[in-house]
Amino acid sequence: MTHALIPQAPVAEGRPAHRDPNVLRWLGAYASSMLGDSVYFIALSWAAVQTGTPAQAGVVMATSALPRALLMLGGGVIADRLGPRRVVIGSDVVRCAAVLAVAALLFLTSPGLWPLVVLALVFGTVDAVFVPAVGALPARITTKDQLARVQGMRGLAVRFAIVTGAPLGGLGVALGGAAAAFGVAGLLIAVSVPLLMSLRIHDEPVQPLPRDGTDPRQTAWRDLGAGLSYIRRHPVLAPLVLAIALGDLGFVGPFNVGLALLADHRGWDASGLGWVLAGFGTGAAASSLLLTVRGRLPRAGLVAAVAILAGAAAIGALAFVPALAGAVGVALLVGLLAGLSGAMCGALLQTHADPAYLGRVTAVASLVSLGLAPLSMPFAAAAIGAWGLGPVYVVSAAVCALGGVVVLLAPALRRAELPG
Repeated sequence: MTHALIPQAPVAEGRPAHRDPNVLRWLGAYASSMLGDSVYFIALSWAAVQTGTPAQAGVVMATSALPRALLMLGGGVIADRLGPRRVVIGSDVVRCAAVLAVAALLFLTSPGLWPLVVLALVFGTVDAVFVPAVGALPARITTKDQLARVQGMRGLAVRFAIVTGAPLGGLGVALGGAAAAFGVAGLLIAVSVPLLMSLRIHDEPVQPLPRDGTDPRQTAWRDLGAGLSYIRRHPVLAPLVLAIALGDLGFVGPFNVGLALLADHRGWDASGLGWVLAGFGTGAAASSLLLTVRGRLPRAGLVAAVAILAGAAAIGALAFVPALAGAVGVALLVGLLAGLSGAMCGALLQTHADPAYLGRVTAVASLVSLGLAPLSMPFAAAAIGAWGLGPVYVVSAAVCALGGVVVLLAPALRRAELPG
């Protein structure tokens, strides 16, 4: 099936992304949406803890992961078929409406856990199409030589949302309970919609539903198969997606589960954990700022491989640093290297993927980190309980390092460059 293209205003040529009003509108929309997400998670966790038992709260918080994992690949097909901007706008509208509906329900009554479970399911389902579309959108709003800089700007937006979202969500809870926090989250997500609608997009595909009696589900399966085949045959994308998956799998145990257990084992308490996380966030923000300012780094594939290997070594070392100050320094190094390798991999993925396949490519690359990795956290916690922190950190670091080895062993990826 052929793609029809909607004529759009051309993207500004030769203008750095951080000075392009079109990219800045996208950045504002993305930052607002991510900030709303951060406040939403604070509100959801608080409401779940206040309404149910700790075990029930854990179930509510994990509910989003399953539909996200099951539907992510299909979401990539939808993003490529309908165009990423339409999908992102529709996703934000649905998320905004769902959050504000729960906010109103909590304000008017005490309905129990069921609306929180439904909301988590809605978010997980919508995220399955939102994430691939978000990954495909930058290539539609700027030129290829600016995608590394856009990745840096995206990283800064994520850091801003994480740092600002927690206190903003906490303030909402303190002033008006979970209902107020959900209301703030919904309004922040709503801000993104007019900004997204104002974007100038080039070459946005439109695939109308078949009118010849073909089953749309069969067409969707064919599109998914075509996307997977495209990735498998591509000399850069195939090893790159594998390297991203290995890095995400190795990272989830030490940082999503292990840090809290490490802080407790070392006697650093919650404030020490906060300092370690702050060190990591500072390093990640520094790497994003570097890319935002420079725009690109030469020998991007080799830089990504070296950053992955060095970052893996730093992850493994974190479990063996006894002093809090040393752990903060190592975490800062992990953040710097992980942020650099992540931005390089993201920019390489966007510059080497055909725009017609970018939603599906992003879906496959994001499936492990956002779909499968969260489901592995209970296993990581069980492994730490059985064998201790040191062995699990070392094994996780080895898994991350395999991603760097994959990059080094793939000549096309190792020699890959970003457009200058």
